Amino acid sequence: MNHLTTAEKTERIRVLHVDDDEALVDLAATLLERECDPLEVVTETSVDAALQVLRAQTVDCVISDYDMPGQDGLAFLERVRTTAPNLPFILFTGYDSAALKADAIQAGVTEYQRKRTDTEQYAVLAERVLEAVES
Repeated sequence: MNHLTTAEKTERIRVLHVDDDEALVDLAATLLERECDPLEVVTETSVDAALQVLRAQTVDCVISDYDMPGQDGLAFLERVRTTAPNLPFILFTGYDSAALKADAIQAGVTEYQRKRTDTEQYAVLAERVLEAVES
């Protein structure tokens, strides 16, 4: 279900989605691109690979899992903020923790969204990406 007009579809929005679950990140990319035509989703399964993408490509928004091997999503956010302080960063996590949400907000995430098992969550995530990029 795409809610954008033809005029709004002309500009691509490049999203870097980072999650150590390769199947999930690939599915999420497909669903986000299907949900919102302007989104072009680049996927990575590690923080180090994601940082390489950020150095080499223009990215409009980052979506990151929290629980990843090596570095968690908040440590990744901290590294992103050193070179791109205003880049929208959405923490997309399976953890339902008020403490984590508070820590994420304090660390400067643009949005915090909890993962669910339904595919409808990707419509909400796509909207959050658009809002974050537009603001």
